[in-house]
Amino acid sequence: MSQDKAEEEQHIKRMADLLRQGSTLTELACPACASPLFRLRSGDLWCAKCEKKVIVVREGEEPTKITSSIVLETFEATLLAKAQEIQNKMQHEENIEELQKLSAVFSGLLENLEKIRKIKRI
Repeated sequence: MSQDKAEEEQHIKRMADLLRQGSTLTELACPACASPLFRLRSGDLWCAKCEKKVIVVREGEEPTKITSSIVLETFEATLLAKAQEIQNKMQHEENIEELQKLSAVFSGLLENLEKIRKIKRI
């Protein structure tokens, strides 16, 4: 079996999996590969071929504003994940000096989360 055919079968399998998971096929096409886009249950648009979220910028919308929002959401998710990692380390740490270091890092993460949330509200 050629590699192209195998990749196409994988693409079709991913599309079928999306449908089984409750996603809906849209009339939109991916701007990168022209594959049909799916609307996930979360409301996000997804390209099964590129395996990426797709953002549609409508006429009159500012692409930089949408891009900024995505960057902030991604950064917020990263900070939350790191805060969870630090919390897990703190629960098992007994060394006071190490706990102080972890606490300082955790505090910095929370400050940055607060800043991001303030920016998002603006």
